[in-house]
Amino acid sequence: MNALKGIALQIGATFLFTIMSALVRIVSAHVPTGEVVFARSFFALIPLLILLAWRREIGAAIRTAHPLGHIVRGTVGVGSMSLGFAALALIPLADATAIGFTAPLLTVIFAAIFLRERVQAYRWAAVMVGLVGVVIMLWPHMAGDYDSPGHKLGALLALIAAGFTAGAMIQVRRLTQTETTPAIVFYFQALAAVAGLATSAWGWVVPTPGEAALLVSTGLVGGVGQILLTESYRYAPASVVAPFSYSAMLWSLLLGFILFAEVPPLMVLAGGTIVIGAGLFVIWRERQLGIDRAKEDAAATPPAGPAP
Repeated sequence: MNALKGIALQIGATFLFTIMSALVRIVSAHVPTGEVVFARSFFALIPLLILLAWRREIGAAIRTAHPLGHIVRGTVGVGSMSLGFAALALIPLADATAIGFTAPLLTVIFAAIFLRERVQAYRWAAVMVGLVGVVIMLWPHMAGDYDSPGHKLGALLALIAAGFTAGAMIQVRRLTQTETTPAIVFYFQALAAVAGLATSAWGWVVPTPGEAALLVSTGLVGGVGQILLTESYRYAPASVVAPFSYSAMLWSLLLGFILFAEVPPLMVLAGGTIVIGAGLFVIWRERQLGIDRAKEDAAATPPAGPAP
């Protein structure tokens, strides 16, 4: 374990994902969402397959005991990606990022409903506070504080995308019981590429050289970001590295201002801060519960007797 390395990888992954979102925001002005989904997923397979080949894990990535489970995860994940990309075309980068932070809170709710996980009062309180932050974030969009009429739709798409992300996380939890991490990542990228390709029947555009470069970069950057994210959990527990995923808010504010001259309203920033605080509390509470369970397990384990 190397906590500093894990944290650095998590921050690097978050930065790359924010760059990817900025690239999507640029290219989505001229390229259909399905085409962007295909490029993001297909070209992400290149760095992923290189890493798997280097580690000799191609077999582990292809081997699966539950192909239907991957199809379900892929379907929900493609829904999240498509809606999120559509939202990026309509609302500022920082706004979309902040609304996306709703996903961890919704994951708690979905885990209680679909996985029958026991959620104690502390986490429910954090979720409720976080949802208040969501309402605050959405208010400028719903109240017409932005000039563009597409902001209402964009904010709703970002919120629904967060719901799909939470659903995908629930399915990933199920898959981890029998599937390897390489298999989960590989099958999602492959299925998402196929789903994106299928949208060509509804019309794609021939990208200009510049747009083609952006599309390829979207996939490569997203693929490397996924690798860094996965690697971060090799070096430190999730409760240590996960809080640093919220650095995406800082990156999105910087890139949004530099690339698009975007400055989100104070209500969006205030609501995002509340949601981030609630999310961090949920992560902290999960860590505490994990420590308590470990202590209970240790106390319940009888001491080893003398060797026969």
